[in-house]
Amino acid sequence: MSSDNERSADPGDGAPEQLALIRETVRKAKVPRAKPRTWRGAALAKELPVARVLVNKGALHLDQYFDYAVPEELDAEAQPGVRVRVRFGAGGRNVRGGRREGGGLIDGFLVERRAESDYTGALAALAYVVSPEPVLGPELLALSRAVADRYAGSLADVLQLAVPPRNGKAESRPSPEPLPPPPAPSAGSWERYAQGPAFLRALAEGGAPRAVWTALPGPHWPQEIARAMAATLASGRGALVVVPDGRAAARVDAALTGLLGPGRHALLTADSGPEKRYREWLAVRRGSVRAVVGTRAAMFAPVADLGLVAVWDDGDTSHSDDNAPFPHVREVLELRAAHGRCAFLLGGTNCTVEAAQLVESGWALPLRADREQLRIAAPLVRTVGDGELARDGAARAARLPSLAWQTVRDGLRSGPVLIQVPRRGYAPRLACVRCREPARCRHCAGPLQAPDQQGLDCAWCGRAETAWHCVACGSSRLRAQIVGARRTAEELGRAFPAVPVRTSGRDHILDSVPDAPALVVSTPGAEPVAEGGYAAALLLDGWAMVGRPDLRAGEEALRRWTAAASLVRGQPEGGTVVVVAEPTLRPVQALVRWDPVGHARRELAERAELGFPPVSRMASVTGAPPALAAFLAAAELPPEAEVLGPVPVPAGGSGRPRRPGDAPPGEPWERALLRVPPGSGAALAAALKAAQAARMSRGSGEQVRIRVDPLDIG
Repeated sequence: MSSDNERSADPGDGAPEQLALIRETVRKAKVPRAKPRTWRGAALAKELPVARVLVNKGALHLDQYFDYAVPEELDAEAQPGVRVRVRFGAGGRNVRGGRREGGGLIDGFLVERRAESDYTGALAALAYVVSPEPVLGPELLALSRAVADRYAGSLADVLQLAVPPRNGKAESRPSPEPLPPPPAPSAGSWERYAQGPAFLRALAEGGAPRAVWTALPGPHWPQEIARAMAATLASGRGALVVVPDGRAAARVDAALTGLLGPGRHALLTADSGPEKRYREWLAVRRGSVRAVVGTRAAMFAPVADLGLVAVWDDGDTSHSDDNAPFPHVREVLELRAAHGRCAFLLGGTNCTVEAAQLVESGWALPLRADREQLRIAAPLVRTVGDGELARDGAARAARLPSLAWQTVRDGLRSGPVLIQVPRRGYAPRLACVRCREPARCRHCAGPLQAPDQQGLDCAWCGRAETAWHCVACGSSRLRAQIVGARRTAEELGRAFPAVPVRTSGRDHILDSVPDAPALVVSTPGAEPVAEGGYAAALLLDGWAMVGRPDLRAGEEALRRWTAAASLVRGQPEGGTVVVVAEPTLRPVQALVRWDPVGHARRELAERAELGFPPVSRMASVTGAPPALAAFLAAAELPPEAEVLGPVPVPAGGSGRPRRPGDAPPGEPWERALLRVPPGSGAALAAALKAAQAARMSRGSGEQVRIRVDPLDIG
């Protein structure tokens, strides 16, 4: 996470060194500026005949503006912020500081109109204006530049994420007239938090408080976010809230509509479809609405007079974009809060290490309820401890010990019961029944899985396996390491034949279930909301979540457990949660005490001692060994930078979800981690960006991928 100095840095900081040298050379040369000319000698605009254009080329060595002449017939439409088409490279104009690129028409944004150009040659003319709609304003441009510099990426790549594709039908429709500010709302369920009413008052009075909000479990968080947005709107300012998925966005959307009525906010999610989403986005840009609820891409929404930015459940991986330069919602909203001097709210039923650091550094204040309110809202959490072992000697090894079965039976008397399973499918991971050696594919060494009861296949390459035998002991019998959601539903269906069993997972996610006895088997993140809350919940195979070889394994396990347990009724209403995991593990103890903040603080202290993120800033550089070695040798890293590795990285496969940094199938790649202390993150990003730009300008064919603040560092 950036330090305070880095958050308030100028968006222009961190430009590639070679580009700065080129600009300085041009300035000192004092060459008389040539009058802009077009290819065909067409008449130019009488005022401000030069257009500065950002071309839609993501290459870092082209991360600059290019000047074009404005023909007289395009003078009225060629205004800053509009989309244009220009000829670029061969047959167009020279690329300053680089070689010629392939010619042809290319998309771009007109950033500025100028009276003259510092380019001494003949300027090519704008081909045409795609649309007179100005979609790129100064604030969005400055934010995009700051994000590009922070993540060692190009401005064009960031704008691909920030500005949605054009839809002519949506653009032709006028946006509604803006409504007057609503009255300030009452505190409502914010009264349960000691500083909750004061936080709403500060928003309604035009203040800019920054808070890390540990929400109480239960169904009230969408209404609480809606009240925070309504308080901001009451001050005459705009509000932006980003949530992990469309289901969460729908809940906040319904709460805000119920509180303020329709027409006061826009919903920006991929589920809306391109036309509706672009129409909503245009309404925001035109100032018709000043409140936005959306998923990841909404972090760039051009809200006018922004007064509040908020993110819900910042630990969800959906908040990190999988497209270059891989920005994270939390970090982008921090930049917006710092540069725009607006309020900031980071909320969730869990607390990430990054959130704990914001409080530890004093950049944000904690917003929590006292233990008395927590005891009312949270369910009773139980695990397999010594008492259960005395009554059931096999409970520690059993997947469903006696306590779990009893909890299910008791819960079904009063309502639905949730069963969280770490994996989907039937038996996703298999091992030898004799020696426990993991079952792997003979072709690519990927893990074998049984998506159904028909046979085995590889999770990476997708090849079927019909005659597997263990390479260690020769056995041909398999056992499930982790039983999937469908297998669990099948087993529970046999155990409780009179009770309906519903499943929710990646292939089919339920939004809600009725308040009636039922078994709901779900993978993490796909849990449907139960009307009135679940009577009980089982969190199975906890060891599989905590035991992953990942720095964030414990934090992620606790996040998924608290998210599921928050859907269960409070302890006074009989709500019970059973987690099947080793009781002495730190995340399990944090869940039993319902203390995610304490867990995050201890994790932060340990990472500070070891120099791990977010206390340090880190970047990963991945590529073929020769290309990676050449890149590291050429990069002018900060003196305090530490290089860890390189080490081999796994190859992606057709049956395995690819992650940023995975090697292409069949190619041996390596990854190096670069670590710097706090305060040096901007210097590291600038050095990586300059080195990558230099490689691209030389036309190096070997690909090297850069990711600043990677989520997965092993």
